[in-house]
Amino acid sequence: MRQLWTMTVSDLRQRLRDRSVLLYGLVVPLALMFVFDLTLGDQEVELEPLTVAVAAPEGDVLADAVVTVLGDLDDLDVTVEEVSPDAASARVADGEAGLAVIVPAGFTDAVTAGEGPVVEVVEGDGTGLEGDVVLSVLDAVLDQLAAGALTAAAGAEAGLPTEVVASLGQAALAAAPVVTLEEGEAANEQLSASGALVAGQAGLFLLFTVGFGVLGLVAERETGTMPRLRSMPMRPGRIVAAKALVSYLLGVGATAVLLTAGSVLFDVSFGSPVAVAALVLAAVAAATSLMFVIARVARTAEQANAVQSIFALVLGLTGGAFFPLSATGLAGQLLDVNPVAALTRGLGITSGGGGLADLGVPVLTMLGFAVVCVVLARLVPDRGEAR
Repeated sequence: MRQLWTMTVSDLRQRLRDRSVLLYGLVVPLALMFVFDLTLGDQEVELEPLTVAVAAPEGDVLADAVVTVLGDLDDLDVTVEEVSPDAASARVADGEAGLAVIVPAGFTDAVTAGEGPVVEVVEGDGTGLEGDVVLSVLDAVLDQLAAGALTAAAGAEAGLPTEVVASLGQAALAAAPVVTLEEGEAANEQLSASGALVAGQAGLFLLFTVGFGVLGLVAERETGTMPRLRSMPMRPGRIVAAKALVSYLLGVGATAVLLTAGSVLFDVSFGSPVAVAALVLAAVAAATSLMFVIARVARTAEQANAVQSIFALVLGLTGGAFFPLSATGLAGQLLDVNPVAALTRGLGITSGGGGLADLGVPVLTMLGFAVVCVVLARLVPDRGEAR
């Protein structure tokens, strides 16, 4: 055990002195995150104030209710200006109002007679999301009035007493509350655009970082260091174990720094540190196991670096390092077993408030990927040794 620890510490010091580890493990990904931060900017959507010109018949009870609802929206600054029908359309045409709502005369009588509630809406250019919100609320109010009118008409047609019809109509109107706006959070497994970018970049460069330790086996075979190490009085497996442990420690450290720095730069939170740590440990295990497969199939250090770059880019791109991907069928199943995608999915769970108990699928995906790669590393012929 002491020999394993001594070899691990010695190799770890050597890798940390290697400038390429610092460059590709921390500097390059942090620089990319900073550039993406400047490019993406603030992704939060803010609702702008909106002016709505409303023309409603004076003394009409239900028309007044519609006007009141539009002026009482929460989390949206709506200014309701009551004007004449002609003036309402003119204010939208002049750009003084974003929407015009014109309620026809006899609105209450039409609704209570069982006719569908109809209003005229004039939408200005560039009202955007604010206009869509107001129109959605207006549709909900009219649907509620229509439900009450339909109930009253059906009761009258059935010959019910007037007081019963009135009570049924009132019950229908009160059955569902008018639509209101409430601030909420994204559902579990939903990272923001910035959070998904940070997670994907961390997973992508994790595949490069862990390669510095494991792929050192290939370089040491070429330089003749490996035969000298194997001549020492210790089991050959300890040499491989030391390389794996160095790669694992480098991967854990680099990924922790990238996630921390990315969360600060992009102002995102990944949730419970304990749950995030579990995801990082599983992701590093999957990435390290893949490097052992590459070390077995590569004859030279150049081949190992080329194959490593290909695997890292393919897994990183399909895992959402630069933009999210979604697919169904076989392609979707292949994306699901990608350790980078599993890491991103797990961070989405933790950012939504999930804990260790909620990480079964992503953690098992990454650990299963690691087991498959370890088995392949045992079965695949060592081309470097054969050489």
